[in-house]
Amino acid sequence: MAKHASSPSKRFLKLAGMTASIATKSVANSIRNLNADEEQKNAARSQLFQDIGLQIADTLGEMKGAVMKVGQIASQYKDIFPPEVAKAIAKLQRQAPAMPFAAIKQQVEKELGKPLNEVFSSFEAEPFAAASIGQVHRAVLPNGQSVVVKVQYPGVDDACESDLKQVRLALRLMGVLKIDKKLQDQLFKEIQDSLSAELNYEIEAQNLEVFKTFHEKLDDQVIIPTVYKEYSSRRVLTLSLEQGESIETASTWSVETRNQIGRRLIRALGQEMFFLKRFHCDPHPGNFAFREDGSIIIYDYGSVKTLSPEIIQHFKALVNAARQEDINQVENLLVELHSIAEKQKFPSELYVQWIEILLRPLSTHYDFAENSSHHDGMRLVKKSLKYWDVFKPSPDTLMVNRTISGHYWNLIHLKVHDNLNDLFEELVPNY
Repeated sequence: MAKHASSPSKRFLKLAGMTASIATKSVANSIRNLNADEEQKNAARSQLFQDIGLQIADTLGEMKGAVMKVGQIASQYKDIFPPEVAKAIAKLQRQAPAMPFAAIKQQVEKELGKPLNEVFSSFEAEPFAAASIGQVHRAVLPNGQSVVVKVQYPGVDDACESDLKQVRLALRLMGVLKIDKKLQDQLFKEIQDSLSAELNYEIEAQNLEVFKTFHEKLDDQVIIPTVYKEYSSRRVLTLSLEQGESIETASTWSVETRNQIGRRLIRALGQEMFFLKRFHCDPHPGNFAFREDGSIIIYDYGSVKTLSPEIIQHFKALVNAARQEDINQVENLLVELHSIAEKQKFPSELYVQWIEILLRPLSTHYDFAENSSHHDGMRLVKKSLKYWDVFKPSPDTLMVNRTISGHYWNLIHLKVHDNLNDLFEELVPNY
């Protein structure tokens, strides 16, 4: 079992040690490369970022708890890191600590104010899922209802702010945040807000109830777990047990079923974004389960992004300007969304090529298993690299982009082979 309990001073020293080591490596690399040519400098920089990325991942992975969650959230914002660093810290998504049952039992009893055997008629000691800030146990309520109980690790919320500051300092010292300080402040505020919301299971319970009500009215085959409020608190969340198959299993079903599931995933996301204006923004495949009747189950509404009506209108206008290949309007809207630094720096012919590649999966009969857009995009990246500084991560668009791209990969895993243009038109009508 991994140890979670560590004093704030030990945590601080470990993070400070990581930061100091990164600073030393960065300075040493600069001195070594004083007389190097451009190619040697690029190779050394790439190796440095790789080493530092692994160091961050290893340190945060060992520490578990809040600091690991900070690292996971940072890995979700991988657009702002060089690929070497993004790849290394992305592995934090897959690391899962486990905590001794005695500590979990104590946390549940403290939060719900009663002995565990008085609250539940049974409670499995072994978790069936574990993550950075908590783990999930199967249990049975006194009325015989099967449930899952999400329990937050004790003390995990105490050190979040200092953890986040240390991670930001480390990233700044290694010189990999490719953005100015004002944008850094906005992004890290969003990370802090996201972390605070995820650490409060009462907020997640409210999200679950809102999204359940929303989806039930539109499609009863989009299944959201039911919250049992009397068995829940800020750090304990009890939900109905909703079972389905993994994305790996679903990918073996008939193409008709896979297409039905793919459509349902995209429609649910689009309805959340464009009509509810709040959306589930953690598209990790583990947050979904599937049934052979085409139903989808969505878990974990701890990570939810709210969009303003203005942003929604900008997105719709951007899609329609792209459809019409109105490059001037595309650029105007990207400026308004804070996604490009300045106009007229990126060639029009490259815009046209990127638009075709990006719209292809939603506007043609597309084989996601073949994934031609991705392969063509990788080739186009080489032509576009010298203009890359024109584009910048925007707090307004980062989570939208990440969620859409995450679901694109989910459709690839499902091997969807369909024409989604009618669905695209339904969600964003072509004016």
